[in-house]
Amino acid sequence: MGQPVRDYLLTLCVAAAVTYLLTGPVRKFAIAIGAMPAIRARDVHREPTPRLGGIAMFGGLCAGLIVASHLFNLGGVFELSNEPRALLSGAALIWLIGVLDDKFEIDALIKLGGQMIAAAVMVIQGLTILWLPIPGVGTVALTPWQGTLLTVALVVITINAVNFVDGLDGLAAGMVCIAAAAFFLYTYRLWYGYGIEAAAPATLFAAILMGMCLGFLPHNMHPARIFMGDSGSMLIGLVLAAGAISVTGQVDPDAMKLFEGSERQATHAMLPVFIPLLLPLTIIAIPAADLVLAIVRRTWNGQSPFAADRGHLHHRLLEIGHSHSRSVLIMYFWSALIAFGAVGYSVHSASMWIVLVVVFLSAIGLVLLLLPRFTPRAPRWANSLVPPRYRRRRPVALTEESPEELPEEGTVAPEAHGSHLADEDADTPPVAVGVSGVNGATAIGTRSRFSDRRRANSSR
Repeated sequence: MGQPVRDYLLTLCVAAAVTYLLTGPVRKFAIAIGAMPAIRARDVHREPTPRLGGIAMFGGLCAGLIVASHLFNLGGVFELSNEPRALLSGAALIWLIGVLDDKFEIDALIKLGGQMIAAAVMVIQGLTILWLPIPGVGTVALTPWQGTLLTVALVVITINAVNFVDGLDGLAAGMVCIAAAAFFLYTYRLWYGYGIEAAAPATLFAAILMGMCLGFLPHNMHPARIFMGDSGSMLIGLVLAAGAISVTGQVDPDAMKLFEGSERQATHAMLPVFIPLLLPLTIIAIPAADLVLAIVRRTWNGQSPFAADRGHLHHRLLEIGHSHSRSVLIMYFWSALIAFGAVGYSVHSASMWIVLVVVFLSAIGLVLLLLPRFTPRAPRWANSLVPPRYRRRRPVALTEESPEELPEEGTVAPEAHGSHLADEDADTPPVAVGVSGVNGATAIGTRSRFSDRRRANSSR
């Protein structure tokens, strides 16, 4: 097979286009069947939003696999391996469970059982971990039962990690797309750089996964018009795990010439073999940290570890003062730093420049994270050139005659609105300063509640 860059690009574009075009009709279908759950106390969005975006993403997966099977450079993947069919079988099962959950909200234990069954279906068809690379020991062959248990565990953990991070508009799809891009670079280097054709299925899975996420993101970025729901988050989590499982145990150290030189050099050279097990952790790292902090926080407060709250990492970013979009971009930044840093270190593990660049970018990320705590103020002559949050306010002169008539900072004087305020609905709670309207991107504040039930059940 020749260099299949154009074939991968075509497959990616087809998966993205099909996902993008299907999302609009899927949104209308979700509204028609009532797949729009009511807003919960922990939700960030302000209006009921349809789910079932995973239907469009599953269409993109099927389209990508069909197109790839008819391409010259990628058709051999389907002839030499049964892994694409195994992926499609497991994805169809997990997608069906997700669709039912988006509409009827099935029990968590039933979803967990479905995830394990989907992973077992892939194992039966040959998509399993054959052996593990152990530092200092070498490659350790696994028994069928050990390979099955490890495969099921990796699939379940990755699926729930992606599902757990799906808390802001565009967050899960973007983070998975970043992890898939890094994984694609790694697996493509194994295939074309070292001539290991066993890495071809994982490279194809990563390309299709990028297309699915890129096609869905325009509809899911803030303010989101549709959510992927469990049908989408569990699906992309399974595809991400399938790529890691496919390439693990298929890398031949002899073909990569890893054991030339001293033992220390061989240990450094073995790093590319460990990356398939590490890259899925790039998407799990942030959700896992959030999960541990949530369990500690809820237990410390005397609550159940499974009790929902508004203390997750994305909620904390909003409370610090970041906007919705900037919170998502910050988490994108950290995901890209971990994923591409791992890939870069696997390529040049002996170079200190990789470590220095990662440290420098980490420092930049910390500055961006704490930026709202140190909001600069522009000079008065530049007030018209900067956003309102950076403008310097003019001092208010207090008078001795009527100091009580002056409005407090951040409020609006009643006379500025006229007498029509008295006719407003008294049951409508006021909106706190700094909290935008329905589609604004600001920090968390007092949440407005709908006084009209018809408005709460509207499509937007």
